[in-house]
Amino acid sequence: MKTKLLHITSGKGPAECCKAVALTLKEVINEAEARNLSYNIVERSIGQENGTLNSAIIQLSGETVETFVNTWAGTILWIFQSPYRIYHKRKNWFIGIKVYDQNAMFQWHEIDIQYQTMCASGPGGQNVNKVESAVRAIHIPKGIQVTASDTRSQLQNRKLALERLKLAFEKMYMERLKLLEVEQWMNQFQLERGNAIRVYEGLNLKKN
Repeated sequence: MKTKLLHITSGKGPAECCKAVALTLKEVINEAEARNLSYNIVERSIGQENGTLNSAIIQLSGETVETFVNTWAGTILWIFQSPYRIYHKRKNWFIGIKVYDQNAMFQWHEIDIQYQTMCASGPGGQNVNKVESAVRAIHIPKGIQVTASDTRSQLQNRKLALERLKLAFEKMYMERLKLLEVEQWMNQFQLERGNAIRVYEGLNLKKN
């Protein structure tokens, strides 16, 4: 099944832009559900004001996901009076959306993983100290490593270690993704803000 990532960012904009990120995430979810696409909110960076987000990453899967995400990639313009600064004259708030191919970006290959067994430590009797049931999993290219010693079964610990390593791997890429995208968005903001791919007006999810 095809999987894509949408990264919605305020580009370190003011609270109004962070509000626009939260509103956009809701709209993405509404449209994804209408198209029978599966989704998972991978990461949300909470803004300072209630109900705002600095950024969000949502994972989308389905047969029509590529067409769907292409309708979102670019600059989104929200037009509304600031709910935080009553007398503020500005009404146009821009945010950015970038699409990533999860499979191409992560480049996750189990052939890159090395396993090491070792004696478990902690409670569990003599068996814990004599049998190498604990497992360390290492992603060689990135140097990430995790351990699992939850059970006395080396096979089960190996499976747990693999799951934990993949989560750690994805978390690392998400952090890099956030840093890279904010930097790119800030650099391109002046060029892209006049060419919004979608325009919304008000705080009630009505698109122009």
